[in-house]
Parts: sequence; structure tokens; C-alpha cells
Amino acid sequence: YGFINTCLKSLVVEKYGEETWEKLRLQAGVQDSFLTFEVYKDEITMQLIDKACKILGVPPDMVLREFGKYFFEFCKRSGYDHMLRTLGGNLYEFIENLDALHSYLSLSYQEMNAPSFRVEKNEDGSMHLHYYSDRRGLCHIVPGIIGAAALDFFNIELSMEIVNQTEEEERTGKKEHIVFLVTQNPVFSYKERNEFSSLPQYVADSAKQIENQQNKEVFYTKNTVRDRGSSVCPVKKSHWKTLRGIITLGRGKLLRGFDPVYPKSLWIDTKTFCNGLPFHMVFDKEVGQACVKQAGVSIQKIVPGLQTMGVCLDHYFSIVHPEVPFTISSIQKFINSQFVFQTRREMMPESWKQRPMLELRGQMIWMESLQCMLYLCSPLLRTLHELEERQMHIADIAPHDVTRDLILLNQQRLAEMELSNQLERKKEELRILSKHLEEEKKKTEALLYAMLPQHVANQLKEGKRVEAGEFKECTILFSDVVTFTNICAQCEPIQIVLMLNSMYLRFDRLTTVHDVYKVETIGDAYMVVGGVPVPVSTHAERVANFALGMIIAAKGVQNPVSGDPIQIRVGIHTGPVLAGVVGEKMPRYCLFGDTVNIASRMESHGVPSKIHLSSSAYQCLKYKNFEMTERGEIEVKGKGKMHTYFLIRNKTATENEIMGMP
Repeated sequence: YGFINTCLKSLVVEKYGEETWEKLRLQAGVQDSFLTFEVYKDEITMQLIDKACKILGVPPDMVLREFGKYFFEFCKRSGYDHMLRTLGGNLYEFIENLDALHSYLSLSYQEMNAPSFRVEKNEDGSMHLHYYSDRRGLCHIVPGIIGAAALDFFNIELSMEIVNQTEEEERTGKKEHIVFLVTQNPVFSYKERNEFSSLPQYVADSAKQIENQQNKEVFYTKNTVRDRGSSVCPVKKSHWKTLRGIITLGRGKLLRGFDPVYPKSLWIDTKTFCNGLPFHMVFDKEVGQACVKQAGVSIQKIVPGLQTMGVCLDHYFSIVHPEVPFTISSIQKFINSQFVFQTRREMMPESWKQRPMLELRGQMIWMESLQCMLYLCSPLLRTLHELEERQMHIADIAPHDVTRDLILLNQQRLAEMELSNQLERKKEELRILSKHLEEEKKKTEALLYAMLPQHVANQLKEGKRVEAGEFKECTILFSDVVTFTNICAQCEPIQIVLMLNSMYLRFDRLTTVHDVYKVETIGDAYMVVGGVPVPVSTHAERVANFALGMIIAAKGVQNPVSGDPIQIRVGIHTGPVLAGVVGEKMPRYCLFGDTVNIASRMESHGVPSKIHLSSSAYQCLKYKNFEMTERGEIEVKGKGKMHTYFLIRNKTATENEIMGMP
């Protein structure tokens, strides 16, 4: 179920961060999120675990053990805390009832294929822990889960190791049978220690003896399974809890030591017993087979063959869980498990042939004095629909049987789960839509920021008016293609477009390399500025390096007429400008002032493949490691005579550095 994969994702994100999860899921080829009640292939989980081992550089057993610990905490956070705490009063009872918990959860998670646990405790205090699963290779999760539960619920530290790993023989349906050696070490809180140390000396001495005795107790597993029936001893409590039980309180009554009282004879007749427990069966072992000795009235009604006492039970039923042979000795090994029987279709009445088979769920009780097994059970029905499919009614179930309430409550729970599942799906759809929307928003913003300075674009998006700003000093560059008019006259329009696009792509990349702002392009003219819209002291150096890059880049663009590299003229001038957004339709960030005119004149009065500098630009670059030559005085249209210069090269930067190449 998606619950498992969601837990794995949460573990990776919490311990290693979102980036690690993203890398992990991409390598595993799985989606980013999982629906809690959706069934997913096991391969997805296995693939995630495999990639996690490789990315994190951790062995699989450590990853699985860590997942087991985290899974326990994840279940608690997900609302299963009280359910887990009430499973048992000690570790033995807790493990013993895990199968019952899985059986309950299967009412909601109907596709769940849970592992199974069997626990045994020997007379010397040792314990077997058998783990059965259809999935190979996940056994290392068990020490993580059991260890975390023991520490949290019972204040016990466990060390667990595998002592036997075989293909399952007893349970034909399970593929893996792992036997663990478990050693427990009680952990005492500060409060318990203080309370314990304040007791009288004789109590402390007793406690010390108990502690020494319990420290010798080791829970371990064996490869052989003893046929011990219900004589399994419970796990002893910690010495502190033992002390509480033996100390006399109140009027001298002990907290421990309950002895039940039984009547001399059973005060219930056979008819009342069979009517009051309509779904029970008693069977013994004759000639190695389970023969029916007694059956409740309702099960007789559904399976008429049971009215003939002495028939073989396995002719009418198969054991679904646990998957053991239908013999008394096999059943005794799993005496503490819930047993699920299913009717055999070929032995059912004709009216049942088209209906789903009935399943029974209950417990086995071995009656030593009679050498018989009692199966106390109820119909295993999850919903009213399943009840109707078998043409049964609530009235067929005994009033004292909680199965009646369970069917009705689970019907409501399944409806709530379906609503929850639909909400989860909608939430996931909204998350995906939100993600796509965010991606489109980024594309739109990137396009907008390519047209306007970012802070200007943000102000316009917020509906604010953008005030014009004055910049006391900046450097402006103009460039154009030499003989562009002649080229246009001799070429197809598409050739001109391709030539300009090739050139502008190169120039645009250089604006990023040297961090200058591209103002606009008009035909073959290209205009950039340094120090606007963000003022910087190095505006002249940035524009100069950009101009040197333009000359180099232009050599890679072919003249469609001659086939030779195109030639460009570049002009640069430094001075003050006023900058602002003009218009509402297709707004543009424009520069105003005489500095713009002079920069344009530097370009138009320039020389092909040369960078023409005004005297103010020259002064800014004079002591900045640039090689420049004097052009002298020239007549500039509208400005009269001006002293100008040519920029030759950057003395400290290589051509690759100018071009932003590695």
C-alpha cells in the first residue's frame, strides 16, 4: 500500500533532505507521492530500497533496520499509537498479537499481504521469534520495528540476530521463514531508579536478587519448534514491576496472586451451548485426521455435512491462515494465532455453488483432558455487501458476537476511507496542477525578465507605477553591421533573419557573461548599458570586455552574400542618463539623454571591426589594464570636433575568458 512508500519517502526527506529523495526517486523511476489506500507493486518499494543503499552508501540490512525503527514511529504519528500500545502488557503478548492486529487492519486494507509472527518461550526464559513472509529479503525490518516497540512500550533494549533462515516447510504459502535470537536488557528511567533506591534495605536487597536473576534471562530462538500447545510462559516483567506486585498494600492484600474458581460440574447443557455459540467446532485426532465431535447450529445450517459427527473436518474446510497442514500437531504449534477457515466449494449445498465461499475466523483452544481442540469462531465478513453475497443476515450471527457491530462499523469506515481516498486523489491532482502552474509561472517570469529589468517587472506586476531614475554615470554601447543595407538588397529576407539571429544569440550570451543590460535591438543595431538599472562602479570595464567579445563573436557569423565573416562597428561612451518605462502596451525600459546620442555617434563614426571610444570612456578605462590607441580629433555630426580612441585588448584577460569559455 502507498502507506509504506509514503513512510519511506518521509524517512529519506526527514533524515537526508528533499534533494536526496528527488535523486532517489528519479533513479528508481517512481512518482513523487503515493496515495495511502492505493495498492502499488512491490517492485517500487524494492527499487527504492536498492537505490537508497547505493546513493547513501549503506548496506541493505542497515537501511531496512532504520526503516523498521522509523516505520514504528510513523505508525504512531499516523494514529495507530493507542492501537499498538493496547496489544499486550509485555513484549511476548505484543508480538503474539501482531497477527491479530494485521487481521483487523485487513478489514480496511483488503489487499494487504502481511507477514506473520510466532513467538515461543521456553521454561528457562528463552524465546523463539519466527517470522514468515511472502517477500524475501525484508527480514531486517523486524529488528527495527520490534526493537523500537520494546524500547518505547516496555522500556527494554533488544539485540536481535538471525540464527536460522530457511524456505518455509510448515506453512506452504510463505516463502521465507526467519528465526531470530532475541536478548533483552531492561532500561530504567531516572524516576524509577530514584523510587527504587528509596525503598527499605530489605526490599532493595530483594530487588537486587531479582535483577540478577532477570539479567540471566535470554530470549533466544531455536531452529526446532517444540509442540508445547498453550503452556508457553509469558515474558517476565522488569524487576521494578515485579516488586510492585509483591509489596503488601492497603489491608494486606497482594496485587498479584489470582486463583480462579471453577464449578464442580459445567452448568450448561449441550443444546444451549450449541445454540449460544452457533459457530464453534470441536474436533479430535483420530488416525492422524481432525474428526468433528461437535458443531454449533449455524455452522451446521451452512455446512450440513457437519451434522454427521465423526466426519473429517478437512473435507469441508481448508485453513487459510496460518497456512499449516490440517492436523492437531500443526495447529498446536500456532495455537496463539488467529485461525481462518474457508469452506470447500465441492462440499457445499447446491444453493451455495454460485456464492462466494464463507470464511470463519477465531481461536483454537486445546482441551487436554478431552484430547480435543475447540475452535471458537465467527463469520469473517467485512461489509454488508459480503453478507448479502452469501445470502446471510445479521440475525444469523449471535447477539453477543461483536461481528455484528464490526460489519456495521466497518461499512461506515470503508465509506469514510473512500471519501478520504477521493480527497487524497484530489489533493494529489491539485499538487500536480500547482507544480505545473509554478513551472509555467517561472517561464512567464523568465520571458518578462528578458524584456524588462527584474525590479521594474515586479513593480509592474504589482500594479505600481515605475518612476524614472537618474544615473549619474553609466557606459552605453552601440553596434551595427557594416554594409548591412547592401546585404539586405542582395539576400532573401529569411537569410537576413538567420544571420541576425545567429549574431544576436552570441551577443545575448555575452551580456550574461559580463553582466550588462541589453536595452534593445533595432534592425542590425544592438544597444547595451553597464551600470543601469543596477549601479556598479565597474560599468566601463564590463562594457569594454563585452565589446571585445562582440568583435570575436562576429567572426563566427557568416555574410550571406560573400560567405566571409561579417564586420561590425562598435561605439562606447560614458556619461549620465535618465531611465524609465515608456508606455503601457508592450512597455519598454528606455534610456534618455545626450549620453545615448554620443554613444550612437561613436558607433556611426567608427571603423569596421574596431571599438570606438569617447574621451570620457577612455578616462574610465585608462588605468584598468586595457590597451587603447589614440585616434585623434574627428568631426562628429551635431557635436563638432571630438577627441576619440580605439580599444585594442584587455591586457590581463585571455580570449577564452572574454568569451566566457572554460
